[in-house]
Amino acid sequence: MAKTKKAKEKKPEKKFERIYTIPLRREVKKAPRYKKAEKAIRTIRAFLVKHMKVPDRDINKIKIGRWVNEAIWTRGIRKPPQKITIRAEKDSEGNVKVDLVSLPPKFAVQEAKIKKKAAKITAKEEAKKEETKKKKEKEVKEKETKEKEEKKEEEKKEKEKSEQEKIEEKEKKEKEKALHKEVAKPPSEYTKIKAAGGKKERKEIFRKALEK
Repeated sequence: MAKTKKAKEKKPEKKFERIYTIPLRREVKKAPRYKKAEKAIRTIRAFLVKHMKVPDRDINKIKIGRWVNEAIWTRGIRKPPQKITIRAEKDSEGNVKVDLVSLPPKFAVQEAKIKKKAAKITAKEEAKKEETKKKKEKEVKEKETKEKEEKKEEEKKEKEKSEQEKIEEKEKKEKEKALHKEVAKPPSEYTKIKAAGGKKERKEIFRKALEK
């Protein structure tokens, strides 16, 4: 079991990191004035493809950071810096991330502002998420309470209905009994004779019946 657990655990990715000071002057001189900054970016890419041993010499795998780009373009398209010191990090897939080793004070201020903005945006998003979460919880609770109330009302109605049905059945039975009593035939002479106790009373009743 211990072996399998060790095998399942993911190992942290090893990053290949290097710091380079890349000379740009010689290559930038070859480009026309209105394309010098672009040429500087291309030279950085070509340098890193070679020295970081990027598989298949794929230039698209080199991701130049914001502040490296800002450092190249600060003085415009015609006057890029003659050299630049960068930190390059290569991951297991062969992608290379490029950043400045140390930010100049101007960029540091800008980055602080960007971080503040990002923090505010994230705080707002989190607040919105919490609000939506609370609203959903409230709606769920209201729904549950409504369903409970509806169930109670239905049960009440069913009980009332069953009680009414019982009362109606009782009334029906009482009516049927009353009708049965009204419709019942009067006792015949023979039943009267049978019901009479003594022989004399029977004879008298029999005689009266014959006279009729």
